[in-house]
Amino acid sequence: MPAIYPFTAIVGQERMKRALILNAVDTRIGGVLIRGERGTAKSTAARSLAALLPHVKIVQDCRFGCDPDKPATWCTECKERAATNKKLPTSERATPFINLPVSATEDRVVGTLDIEQAIQKGERHFEPGVLASANRGLLYIDEVNLLDDHVVDVLLDSAAMGVNTVEREGISFAHPARFILVGTMNPEEGELRPQLLDRFALSMDIVGIREARERVMIMERNLEFERDSEAFRKKWLPKEEELSQQIARARELVDQVTHTSRDLLSIAALTASLNVDGHRADLVILKAARAEAAFEGRTKINDHDIALAAELALPHRIKRTPFQQAEMTTEQLQERIEQLAGQSVPNEAEEQSESQQGQPEEKKT
Repeated sequence: MPAIYPFTAIVGQERMKRALILNAVDTRIGGVLIRGERGTAKSTAARSLAALLPHVKIVQDCRFGCDPDKPATWCTECKERAATNKKLPTSERATPFINLPVSATEDRVVGTLDIEQAIQKGERHFEPGVLASANRGLLYIDEVNLLDDHVVDVLLDSAAMGVNTVEREGISFAHPARFILVGTMNPEEGELRPQLLDRFALSMDIVGIREARERVMIMERNLEFERDSEAFRKKWLPKEEELSQQIARARELVDQVTHTSRDLLSIAALTASLNVDGHRADLVILKAARAEAAFEGRTKINDHDIALAAELALPHRIKRTPFQQAEMTTEQLQERIEQLAGQSVPNEAEEQSESQQGQPEEKKT
């Protein structure tokens, strides 16, 4: 197996790395699409992330890696085993990294049911597909814009619902399919349809680093890695372990992260002011902001979390003319959020005083 370049050794591309980390903290965010020119560490970052993620606890001998602590998400086989044996043995495995080829068909992705065996022997036999292998891991699609649209739709549906259900001739089989979906593409080779583009939760356009010193650093690190990959990995191992532990802690903390009505109004006001289609962006921003707060070790989100999440969730959803700039920095978004919050969202003290007085006083501008 070829050596994998350390995630923490990647120079620059902070937005791409943060988007990948947020999806690792909470797979319910819905994946990330990385658009950029060739040679900008897109595939390297995806492989490196999977390598540093903490081991996952699974039901022993389960073909789908079911989570023993979440019986509601178990596959059909584990539910049948639990009905007979009550308690299922557990084990651990490394986070899988699955590379989906561009030529993949729908049956190869979702899996197949053997109808002939079901009819002749009365036995249900399911042949797992790519989604089964990727459960609780990372599913990587290079050149996602060249993949068949129908297959992309199936992948995005499974990523959103967290389950894959296959039905043939009245026979059905279901298994969990919760994974980190990472798609990369070069816009020069064609764009994704807007409907599919919107289904990716986070997106960013990346370009090669222009700063000379950082480009030199990239060359030096790559030469060092090629010369002795094991020594290079050992050198970066402390930082890799530190990040892995931080992600593991964030995964445990993310469900405890709270938000206020002011935070929700800030998100809604931001997306409404930018004429964003639909409501998917609002939900993505909230989930990504919660993941960011958990990654920083906090249990409450703030305006900076919302701004950082919006910077990743909005670029591919903002309506713009050919001459209009779509990119907004985190600072600009945070300033925009604070302005909107100041205009439309009364603070808790004002709400409390108004409720006590019975009739709200006129606010001064």
